[in-house]
Amino acid sequence: MARTCSVPDLHRQQAAFAAHLRDPQAHPAPPGIDPRRMAIYRELFFNNIAGLLGGNFPVIRRTLGEEAWTALVRRFYADHRSHTPLFPELAREFIRFLESRAGQGDPPWLVELAHYEWIELAVQIDDSAVPAHDPTGDLLDGKPVVSPFVRALAYRWPVHTIGPEHRPAVAPADSTLLLVRRDHEGRVRFAAISPLVYRLLELLADGAGSGRASLQALAAEAGVSADEAFMAQGEEMLERMRGEGTLLGSAVP
Repeated sequence: MARTCSVPDLHRQQAAFAAHLRDPQAHPAPPGIDPRRMAIYRELFFNNIAGLLGGNFPVIRRTLGEEAWTALVRRFYADHRSHTPLFPELAREFIRFLESRAGQGDPPWLVELAHYEWIELAVQIDDSAVPAHDPTGDLLDGKPVVSPFVRALAYRWPVHTIGPEHRPAVAPADSTLLLVRRDHEGRVRFAAISPLVYRLLELLADGAGSGRASLQALAAEAGVSADEAFMAQGEEMLERMRGEGTLLGSAVP
């Protein structure tokens, strides 16, 4: 009569199998499995994860070097418990893992650089609903609508310049402000922006007032007069944002 395996025994065997795949140095292989097959499983599972992460974070991989990068991926594979099984979310899980390693000797810019590399994918696959808007609406007296495929980002480190030849040890005095947007053709674009543009986008994203009210609030915060010249420059900026796709138009009443 064939020997059957109880459900608890099967679960224990599966747990032992998974633990060994994640961290073979800390967890021995479960008995009864051919070592050659076990080695194939280990290599296959790890290489799948390493390949996906390497495609998501090519700058980090080159900057850390192959040995340090592989060690980091192995620790992620062994230690991190993901919140989702979806492969498109793997890069976000890697960022969560890096955030949990604060104080463990990673470069101080590593988390921000990972976020910078990830945001391109996040914007690329974002399937948010486009809000109702008038694409030719008045951006000054109407309420400008910010595209859901736009991110205004502030980093402590100059993430767009970090690489194998530039590994800063001290953060600059000023933040690095970047605009990430998906254009009309579906391509993701990056651009450095000024503190005024960054703050204006924050005000517009709140959607509480008109473009004119946002520009007036911006002038007050900057300590300058919201005179005719300032408003004319502000309106020109709003139109430029509409032309590039950062603004979709004005809200429909």
